[in-house]
Amino acid sequence: MSTQNPTAVRVYLARVRSALADLPETEVEEILEDVRPHLAEMEAELGDNARVEALIERLGSPESYAAELRASGGYPPRPAGTGDTTTVLKAKTGIGGARFAFWGLVFSVGGFALFGFAAAVWVRVEPLLGLLFVAPVLAISVAYVVRKGVAPIAELPEVVKLRETATSFQANRNSKGLNYFRTLKPAWWLLCAAVLVVFGLLLVLRDTEAVLLLPLMLLAAVAVVWAGPRLKADRRLLWLAVPISAFVIGSMLGGAGAAVDLIAKRSYGSGSYGGYTPNYNDTYGNPQLMYGSQSVDNIYAFDGEGKPLTEIYLYDEEGRPLSTTRYACERSTGEKRRVGDDNRYPRPRIERGVQDDEGNLNGYNGYRGYCQEKTDVPFSAAIPKGLPVPPASSAPPSPTSSAVAPPSNSTQPTR
Repeated sequence: MSTQNPTAVRVYLARVRSALADLPETEVEEILEDVRPHLAEMEAELGDNARVEALIERLGSPESYAAELRASGGYPPRPAGTGDTTTVLKAKTGIGGARFAFWGLVFSVGGFALFGFAAAVWVRVEPLLGLLFVAPVLAISVAYVVRKGVAPIAELPEVVKLRETATSFQANRNSKGLNYFRTLKPAWWLLCAAVLVVFGLLLVLRDTEAVLLLPLMLLAAVAVVWAGPRLKADRRLLWLAVPISAFVIGSMLGGAGAAVDLIAKRSYGSGSYGGYTPNYNDTYGNPQLMYGSQSVDNIYAFDGEGKPLTEIYLYDEEGRPLSTTRYACERSTGEKRRVGDDNRYPRPRIERGVQDDEGNLNGYNGYRGYCQEKTDVPFSAAIPKGLPVPPASSAPPSPTSSAVAPPSNSTQPTR
């Protein structure tokens, strides 16, 4: 601790001690001994001109900080009407910014968890684009806490009520179990970093264009390992560590759900349920055509002379169209995208890969994604001759058995 200006930490700790005065003296000393190194480190960062106001900006008022220490230690809440009252916001006009910063954090936590879950379920990059809507809210909240500190937020009525509820809840639970989980905090930050790195690598394996996202995953992993252990010394880091933790939790739950779904599909496909054939759907909820246990993405038809038919419509025996998802190339990004669903075949073949500046495809210098739609038939068919021809029926077709016209709203592929 600085000997030139020792008063900042001492004054802050004195007010914390006063807020904990209802606890046994030995326990108060244990709590203060635990936080003194963090406050001393913070005072050293602030320099010789460290003031109590600077500590309050980072940690909140001593009274609110003492309430958090009670909650983390499993102590009962402070009896009402004892000691000094909690500091009130000095400027009521500034409560709007504090409230936005708090609820911006809550909104960001929900958004990061939701989009992390969706990206892990499908192992795709597209759901992460939703974070672009969350990022501005989080950025404004971070700018507020960096400039104003957490003291105004800690004194919001909803935050005070939330803190009192958490303290009361922990006081009525087994503190030993809660304390055990608190000892796992360092391992949690390392686990978050590992999940972020592994998730980023899985996205790259699934889609090579996700390599642009990998540096952000690595940066988030480094940030959470750095910020996590410093939360007690600087509450402003909550706006960094908590959203990342929410993203990790969401992606872990999504990954677990995807694994369970994959195992279930493999179990159904292997006939472990008495030969039951499942109804396979794609990621858009449309049925997939199956040939045995393998999915069919396209269908090519030929006439008796072996010539390919360019436009056919498929129906089952009850006249229902065999519609599946139709895909096309997104010209601006080179991605494959859904353009609708219909029962018209064959579809254009979608070929994707990378190319270099000279237009060479899938070379070792390729870095820019490309997508092509090819309408040619990739093979020729040899039609067997001499097959028996079924006799033509002389009876006129009944109205119920007439051919069904192709759907008029069939989606045309993007050219």
